[in-house]
Amino acid sequence: MRIGILTGGGDVPGLNSCIKAASMRAIDEGHEMVGIRRGWAGLLHYNPDDPSTHEDLITPLTKKTVRTIDRTGGTFLHTSRTNPGRVRPKDMPDFLKGKFEHPNGTDPADCTPHVLRVLDQLKLDGVLTIGGDDTLSYAVRLHKENFPVVCIPKTMDNDVHGTDYCIGFSTAVTRSVDFIHSLRTPTGSHERIAVVELFGRYSGETSLISAYLAGVDRAIISEVDFDVDKLVRLIVEDRKSNPSQYAILTVSEGAKPLGGDMFLTGEADAYGHKKLGGIGEYISHEIEKRSGVGTVFQQLGYLMRSGAPDALDRMVSTTYGYLAMDLMLQKRSGRMVALRDGKYTTVSANTITEGKKRVDVDELYDLELYRPKVSHLLGKPMFLY
Repeated sequence: MRIGILTGGGDVPGLNSCIKAASMRAIDEGHEMVGIRRGWAGLLHYNPDDPSTHEDLITPLTKKTVRTIDRTGGTFLHTSRTNPGRVRPKDMPDFLKGKFEHPNGTDPADCTPHVLRVLDQLKLDGVLTIGGDDTLSYAVRLHKENFPVVCIPKTMDNDVHGTDYCIGFSTAVTRSVDFIHSLRTPTGSHERIAVVELFGRYSGETSLISAYLAGVDRAIISEVDFDVDKLVRLIVEDRKSNPSQYAILTVSEGAKPLGGDMFLTGEADAYGHKKLGGIGEYISHEIEKRSGVGTVFQQLGYLMRSGAPDALDRMVSTTYGYLAMDLMLQKRSGRMVALRDGKYTTVSANTITEGKKRVDVDELYDLELYRPKVSHLLGKPMFLY
């Protein structure tokens, strides 16, 4: 078999470990591995009639190529947020302009026929796709077009439906906890309130678990709209009751105040998402305005997904890579590798688009006090899903 592999969406630690594991498994079994660079953009921008695009977007993967890639974070194949099923006029490759219709002249065009042509020219028998729900949703589209795909869930938000764990989540939490503890130094020295904004568009799991492990005073999550007056009152009381006269709260970037909206900027990407960020700064401003207490605002952002993976992400990403390749070699396409109740398993790739994975607020969050609250520990998986 000749098998392709790509990474899409945001980078996270653990991607290279997964690429290496899958490639090693395939090569050891006598098959050929091909890396598709820049995610789905690699297939969109591949021009079958222009050899100059081929080497830049497609790379052979050998044992020598992947031998050391797992020692670093990020993705050695690079990534993008491209959706070939929804290509805006300004994102259309020059060689495809005029070949695909843009409804109403401005709506996105579906370039899937081109992608299928490229996959055929590359003589690929299947593709392993590593990504979040956006990237994997296009893999599901290819599966429905009868092209073999196997999906591997990746996102530090940990919000892909159908699995308890996504590559990148543990490292993101580890980074967040470390930075939160480091921020205690300046926050305590100046007797302020620290507001730490973490990635998490629709799922507040990074804010919730980071707060739980770092022992912060309050945690705002995407799933629960918060009352600004109450939050300010609570966090100011936390500062006052602390002998060191400081307090810390975490907030998901997708959180909203009661009656308000997400803090969005810029133009929507190919999956309809605008850039998030600003809720932490808003909360900091409101704390200072309503209480007179100084704040330290820190938006961790890309620091959460930087550097090498921790041990848990190495373990999961490596195992996901082996498991996904086994599925491909067994010709069990249209599946996603997953962890459920602490056990490795597989689910239908269609599961990705059939629901939303969110924090179980009733079990894990105190709606009145805005902080983690684990109702029942016995029998819960390690990450309290």
